[in-house]
Amino acid sequence: MKRGATILALLLAVLAAFQLAANGPRPPSFDEMRARWRPSDAQLLDRNGDPVHELRIDRHGRRLAWTPLNEISPALTTAIVVSEDHRFWSHRGVDLAAMAGSVAAAIAGHRRRGASTITMQLASLLDPSMGRTAGRRTAVQKLRQIFAALAIERRWSKPQILEAYLNLVTYRGELQGIGAASRVMFSKAPHGIDPAEAAVLAALVRSPNAHRDAVARRADLLSRAIVSDAPSHDAVASAIDRAFANRRSGFVRIALAPQLANRLLRSANGSARCTLDRELQKFAADALHHHVIEVRDRRVDDGAVIVVENSTGDVWAYVGGAGEFSNASEFDALRALRQPGSTLKPFLYALAVDQHLLTAASLLEDSPLELSEQRGIYRPIDYDRQFRGLVSMRTALAASLNVPAVRTADMVGVEVFADYLRRLGFHGLDEEGDYYGAALALGSADVSLWELANAYRTLANGGEYSELRLTNDVNTHVESRRIYSQDAAFVISDILADRASRSTTFGLENSLATRYWSGVKTGTSKDMRDNWCVGYTDKFTVGVWVGNSSGASMREVTGITGAAPVWLDVMNYLHDRFGSGQMARPPAVEAAAVRFPNSVEPPRREWFIAETQPSSPLGELDDANPRILSPAPGTIVALDPDIPPREQRIAFEASRGSRDSRWILDGHVLAPVRGVYLWTPTPGAHTLAIARESDRAIETIGFSVRGSDPAFAEGDRTGRFSKLGPARIPPQI
Repeated sequence: MKRGATILALLLAVLAAFQLAANGPRPPSFDEMRARWRPSDAQLLDRNGDPVHELRIDRHGRRLAWTPLNEISPALTTAIVVSEDHRFWSHRGVDLAAMAGSVAAAIAGHRRRGASTITMQLASLLDPSMGRTAGRRTAVQKLRQIFAALAIERRWSKPQILEAYLNLVTYRGELQGIGAASRVMFSKAPHGIDPAEAAVLAALVRSPNAHRDAVARRADLLSRAIVSDAPSHDAVASAIDRAFANRRSGFVRIALAPQLANRLLRSANGSARCTLDRELQKFAADALHHHVIEVRDRRVDDGAVIVVENSTGDVWAYVGGAGEFSNASEFDALRALRQPGSTLKPFLYALAVDQHLLTAASLLEDSPLELSEQRGIYRPIDYDRQFRGLVSMRTALAASLNVPAVRTADMVGVEVFADYLRRLGFHGLDEEGDYYGAALALGSADVSLWELANAYRTLANGGEYSELRLTNDVNTHVESRRIYSQDAAFVISDILADRASRSTTFGLENSLATRYWSGVKTGTSKDMRDNWCVGYTDKFTVGVWVGNSSGASMREVTGITGAAPVWLDVMNYLHDRFGSGQMARPPAVEAAAVRFPNSVEPPRREWFIAETQPSSPLGELDDANPRILSPAPGTIVALDPDIPPREQRIAFEASRGSRDSRWILDGHVLAPVRGVYLWTPTPGAHTLAIARESDRAIETIGFSVRGSDPAFAEGDRTGRFSKLGPARIPPQI
């Protein structure tokens, strides 16, 4: 009676299944199934298709990128077929022999043997309604699974079926697919799975949440069933240890570009491809990490690196922070706006050269200077707090002297310079040029490393600007515009590559000196909050920022000691891997011999844009003409009520040619001109002059002193004039 009832039930189930199969949905094609695959971890792929970062976007199961069958270890495919369906390659979706044996065992009352083929299991993975209910699969579900398997076999090839199965099946816990299983349990790609690891993975497929001992027993049995290349017992035991140990220790993602991944993967569907180079990205991140360690005792916790290909604008490395050392590790320091120090000077001098206002041999004065500006008196000084008198523009730029740069900004026009910076892509300069004043030449505006690197790339490309690229979108049209002439870009680049002229400030041996041609400039913002190093070869531009994510000051860290060592390491890597060459000289740039008057600098051959070279040797300079250097004409000084009057002084300074002259204040002889004269101020309008023996004024300026009434202090806060007190202008290089 029992056997008859079982047979009748099976017949009824077969009839029902035929009805369901006739009316059931058609299984998807292999391509349709692939298109529906959604990894739980989006991958950022580099220019070669290698992953540089992974970002978890789905918490319901762990799935990585789809793995093609040809990238899966043959040892694993063999183990899976032996374990789950040893007649897989010969049947048509249903193993009739296995099924007959299972039915016979059920009729005889014996423990039933599994008869589900890999294709039948795949059918359940594609349609979960065919899965087990309360631990068992009903007869109707089983028959639906059979017919779905037959339909799959008609539409798919055997390799496609096996590939899909290995990618869809759950191996353990949340691990779905061979990509996640091999990475999490064995820390390797699927193609690297060895026979022992394959036996463990195949054992887990049969019972994903089994205890360690049960998995070990089944893996041992399976390894004996594998005819060729069978793993040893010890190898299987080692694989078990690694699989379970790695699972407890957690999954280590590829995390080489977290800031860029946050930009490109949040809206990505599985993966996104970018312009980075994985090996270069890793090297740049390691170089930054290493050098931040070296200066951490000087209150440094963060940095950023960018590498750009000059010809295309492709970003090859994007290191947005120093990782574990940063107090804001998720913050993108590469896009943060900060003061750039002296890194803007090349663009100022390029403008002056392009407008034929200066040449590389033009003489500029490095002497005390006061400028009366909207927000008060501006007194630039050099980093070493010394003045060098007359210097050539080449020396002024290469040695990063501040006073000549400020004089040049005043000459070309601050607003004109600010407009050129906007055209170079510095989008943070929203204010008018007067807002920054001549200090714009020394980096008083806020810029990002992203913008700064592309501006230097413009010089490397002969003065032609275009946007940087993070993705190779063929539909994106890259527009370029000319900012500087090729001639001016070449002259400035040659100066930035001049090791000898740079030595005035930095010496000959430092991290800016490369064994190949490169133009480079450093910058340190006021109070040493940020330091920068940006430079280029004919192929690549590299920019580095080092500082603190909080904006706090560092201690005795400049561009030379902070950012430059990172820049040099990355540049050397690029040169060793890709090579580099000399920057090509434009036809309109010519060399001419220069002899400087008064032996200001040694004679040399200098580059000139055509028709700007001197037509005859320069004569001797007459430096005997006295000039008042401080205070600036029109200065308004407010006495500080918080400082005792006897402690407040105004400094009178004159040029070197003012010897044998006298200070004349309000028509009265004050003192001989000998260095800096400190005058005790009195409120009112004053006239200051320099006169020779005849008391004839050679130069006269006017300035005002306002009393210590609190109302005057309010004027100081409006920016119309300044309190008198100890002046401290932070040095910038």
